[in-house]
Amino acid sequence: MKKVGIVMGSDSDLPVIRKATAILDGLQVPYEAHVYSAHRTPEQAREFFLHARENGFGVIIAAAGMAAHLAGAAAAATTLPVIGIPCTGPVFDGMDALLSTVQMPSGIPVASVGVNNGGNAALLAAEILAVEDEVLAVRLAEKRAADARSVLEKDAGIMGRLAD
Repeated sequence: MKKVGIVMGSDSDLPVIRKATAILDGLQVPYEAHVYSAHRTPEQAREFFLHARENGFGVIIAAAGMAAHLAGAAAAATTLPVIGIPCTGPVFDGMDALLSTVQMPSGIPVASVGVNNGGNAALLAAEILAVEDEVLAVRLAEKRAADARSVLEKDAGIMGRLAD
C-alpha cells in the first residue's frame, strides 16, 4: 500500500495532524509525518515533495496556518494528489489559511478540507488510495457503516434524554 505523506508547517499544527493520524491508524494506512516550512525550510520541503512518489507515497497532506503556502508548494513540486488543511492562526481564525489553500492558480490543484479538519483530510487521502486498494476500500466502507450506526444509536436515545 502507498503511504500518506503528512507535512505540517510548524509543530503547533500537531493537534490538527493527530486527528489525521488517528484516522489513518484506524484504517491501517501507513504514513510519515514531517515539519517543513514553505518559507523557513523551502529546500527541504521541496526535496520531500519532489521525491515523494519514488519514496512510496500516494498522496500528500499539507497542514499550515496563516499564509498557508505549504500545500501549494507541495502541489508545485509533485503530481501526486495534495490535500491542504488550513489551520487556525492568530489573526484571522484560519480564514487566511483557508483562502490561501483553496485559491491556487490554474494547473496546480490542491484539494482542501475545512479549517483544522485533519480527520477529513485523512479520510480523503484514504479514499484516494482506495481507488487502487480493495482492502482499504472495504475498511472505509466498514468505517462509514460504523459511523452511521453510532448516529442511529444517538438518535434512538435522544427522546429519553430530552425527557430528563
